[in-house]
Amino acid sequence: MAAHPKGWVLNYRWVVFLLALGFWFYQFSQTSLDHFGWQFRFLTIWGLTAALITSWLMLRLSLGRSERQFNAIVSATAVLEVMVVFLYWKLWFTDPALVNSDGPNPWYQEYYLHALGPALMLFDAFFILGAFHSLWRTCLIVLAIFVGYTVWVEVLVAPLNSFPEGSATHGLPYPFLNDMAMDQRLVFYGTTIGTGLALMLIGWVLAQIIARLRGVPRR
Repeated sequence: MAAHPKGWVLNYRWVVFLLALGFWFYQFSQTSLDHFGWQFRFLTIWGLTAALITSWLMLRLSLGRSERQFNAIVSATAVLEVMVVFLYWKLWFTDPALVNSDGPNPWYQEYYLHALGPALMLFDAFFILGAFHSLWRTCLIVLAIFVGYTVWVEVLVAPLNSFPEGSATHGLPYPFLNDMAMDQRLVFYGTTIGTGLALMLIGWVLAQIIARLRGVPRR
């Protein structure tokens, strides 16, 4: 799909990028810098960072400064964003304390990170850019993100932090993880990765349907 001309798409991508940039910097004022890993302990902030990077890439495309679409990166970010929203609200509706180790978030941060921001990014991915052209490359990036995050929190974040504390361990960013023994966490991580891959396949199918309905050829 060719780069879109300047117009509403350019304005849309400016809004998405500036919101992501503003909230990305805002996290530095909201997270205790006493904990190793700062806000990057949380998968939500990995999602925000990925969204910031992809929104910049899409903005460059609309500005005519690049012809590369980075389709696999955008597609993998879409999967990550959906996973963040799914996991967060699933746990939040069970008990907000399961995911908010630093206490409740301001309402605007809560709904941007776990609703509006992902929705804006997904709209671009599916309806403007046309995501999921390269399924295998997307799969590799999705695996790299989720395996990388698992190694990050287990090998570095948990051993270098004493908070939060749970019944089984301490230092993992989300309180519920600290109530799980290692074997339970491995099952959770494996299930999460499997869910991410399933979401990738669902995204690919949706992208095919949307492209067909719009009469847009797929490469």
